[in-house]
Amino acid sequence: MKAYNCIIVGSGIAAMQLATHLNSMFNVLIITKSTKQSTNSYRAQGGIAASVGKGDSASFHYEDTILAGCGFQNNKEVHELVENGPELIVELKKRGLHFDEDENGQLALGMEGAHGRKRIVHCGGDATGKHIMEHLFSTLRLGIYMLENRFVYELIMHPITGKCMGVKVKDEYGNNETYFANTIILAVGGIGGLFSFTSNDPSITGDGIALAYRAGAEIIDMEFIQFHPTLLYINGKTAGLVSEAVRGEGARLVDKFGTLLMEGKHPLGDLAPRHIVAKEIFERRATGKDVYLDISMIASFEEKFPTITALCQANNISIKEGKIPVAPGCHFLMGGIVVDQVGKTSIDGLYAIGETASTGVHGANRLASNSLLEGLHYGKKLANHLNGQRIGECEQPVLEEPFNFPIVKSRSLPEKETLRQKMMAYAGIIRTRSELEHLEIWLNDYDYGDFVDLPLDNWCIEDIQRLFMLETAKLITTAALLREESRGAHNRADFPNEDMRWGQLHIVQSKKELGMRETIDEHHQIEIHA
Repeated sequence: MKAYNCIIVGSGIAAMQLATHLNSMFNVLIITKSTKQSTNSYRAQGGIAASVGKGDSASFHYEDTILAGCGFQNNKEVHELVENGPELIVELKKRGLHFDEDENGQLALGMEGAHGRKRIVHCGGDATGKHIMEHLFSTLRLGIYMLENRFVYELIMHPITGKCMGVKVKDEYGNNETYFANTIILAVGGIGGLFSFTSNDPSITGDGIALAYRAGAEIIDMEFIQFHPTLLYINGKTAGLVSEAVRGEGARLVDKFGTLLMEGKHPLGDLAPRHIVAKEIFERRATGKDVYLDISMIASFEEKFPTITALCQANNISIKEGKIPVAPGCHFLMGGIVVDQVGKTSIDGLYAIGETASTGVHGANRLASNSLLEGLHYGKKLANHLNGQRIGECEQPVLEEPFNFPIVKSRSLPEKETLRQKMMAYAGIIRTRSELEHLEIWLNDYDYGDFVDLPLDNWCIEDIQRLFMLETAKLITTAALLREESRGAHNRADFPNEDMRWGQLHIVQSKKELGMRETIDEHHQIEIHA
């Protein structure tokens, strides 16, 4: 057993920004499920939204963010996020990260959906995530240690105080390890791997949500899941993201006859908010018609979008023909673990940042390229908070040893691909009560109640992952059933009117009160409804 000041679970942009800004007094351990490059941050094609251009301002960025999120945000947090955007860009430049520039040596700013101005900062065209992450990896100081291919399967709680004080981990061979720290941070990304169509790295399956839920933390707004409109679609499957920046450069969504899909559907046309564009594509495809991204008007496409070009070439799609077949897929979770303004959860000693956390900045639908900005903002914000705390000795309680029990396999759990297909079919882009109830019954057919508090020390990694996917899928389904309205990324065909500007209904879930409704007003007072 080893002790650290701080354990960060995850290796995406929020985790690395946090680690970079923690002062030298911290002895930090970073634990990542796969390799450090296997994150959505590393795969990110879009850039960082920041009001750095001429004629732009934080107030304009704020308005676009609120509008895209359907007014469901924490306004104070949104203000702080967009106000800090330009400063974060300047800081990265000073530390050596090179952003793309125009012919005048100024930042080359791109346009993306639901933005009123060009404010997307890129690195290497459509390889922004890779460039930022490699930069952050290279700036990690001594005293920060990283363990790759380690699966965190349990949060260790103090038996008396209930404080989170460590993690249980399995290495790639299934051996158990224990690590302790004063502070545990979950930064493990979202839930894209729960759906058969997704832009996410395959390793992103909601582990952070399941870990926090099993430990007793509050989970909120799991019904708000953004589906990106344009994933490369080949032979009945999606093969990777086609960045919204392509539409920002002028590409148009069309059918096989060249008919414009978004014509007359929204004032912003092809650059409408993602949930609107995704819904239109889904409905068109549901009638048996394919949808394409017409890129014929974009000069030097290969130079501007090298990552997408390589993706198409790998799947035998000719860029020269000018059309890329696309379909929507799961992209981003707006809900997640309930946190305060610095990332503290409802459990003492446990924090969450990045997509794993519900910070309140995205509302019911995230504005394009606000995710990398969120990771940078809250990673630094939490570091500043922790840097101001007293660093004490990490207490290590006496645990039963050893816990390397014989591995038990073949539990009654759904197969991953079956669960993904069910989630896509019944809790995907357009939802109904009957389909959600069908999914709920199917999920409950597994002995879920018996698994909630069951020790996992002798489970194999594959079965734990399937259990975590089952638990997170149930949280999503319950929340989607409870929200009887259409708002942002949550589309209920049986409640089609999106008109809830007055008041907010947050679906809060925990182990003790699964499925309770908590109405939170603007003063954050809570009323419980059965």
